[in-house]
Amino acid sequence: MQQVALRNTFWLGFFAIVLWAWWVMFNMTIAPMSMMPSKYLGLFSMWAIMMAAMMGPTFVPTMRAYEDLITSADGSRSGSLGVVLGFFVVWVGFAGLIAFAQYWLIEVGVLTAMGRSVSNYFSAALLLSAGVYQFTALKNRCLDHCRSPTFQFLAHWRTGFSGGVYMGLHHGAYCVACCWGLMVIGFVGGVMDLLWMGGATLLMTLEKLPQVGRYLTRPLGIGLILWGVFTLVQ
Repeated sequence: MQQVALRNTFWLGFFAIVLWAWWVMFNMTIAPMSMMPSKYLGLFSMWAIMMAAMMGPTFVPTMRAYEDLITSADGSRSGSLGVVLGFFVVWVGFAGLIAFAQYWLIEVGVLTAMGRSVSNYFSAALLLSAGVYQFTALKNRCLDHCRSPTFQFLAHWRTGFSGGVYMGLHHGAYCVACCWGLMVIGFVGGVMDLLWMGGATLLMTLEKLPQVGRYLTRPLGIGLILWGVFTLVQ
């Protein structure tokens, strides 16, 4: 009974954080433009919360795999907390990098205050880069990792909280390498666009499902390339 209670508490806390992050992002999208963060720390906070909102749902299959190992191997509840922490530390690091990029691009006039590109050339470059990346060996390797979380946990197994952090960092690095393209194209239509946030979250989640993702990756790449070419010739 205690294990069930701890499991339920863990998942309730996990989804509460994800829902809170989406609530914050929704409120930011309806706020006046003057309320949008313009300094680096504000942009970093915005992106960090956005990472929790968007990457939380994609992480559910991975955490379910670790949950299975709590009963069938020597996984632990402290280990599951470590996995979550390590995963989001990597994505918060990515948030720091992309927030700096947004801050600089706003300063030089390539992006608006809402994080939307004002240059068709820049938008096309982002779309074409993200589209071509869908066909690379690195993308496929990262997807193979993300689609087989149980195997990856067993291949890099560590026990306890510190072991969980290590595995979370390891998985998070592959996840960033897998999903960065869909993140950066947020600059095409504006990073505060809920349609992009929801669509990108759905696509990143589906890509990591082995039964669905293998039919999605390349068509998505073709779509991004065509979108980029269309944007370029505008």
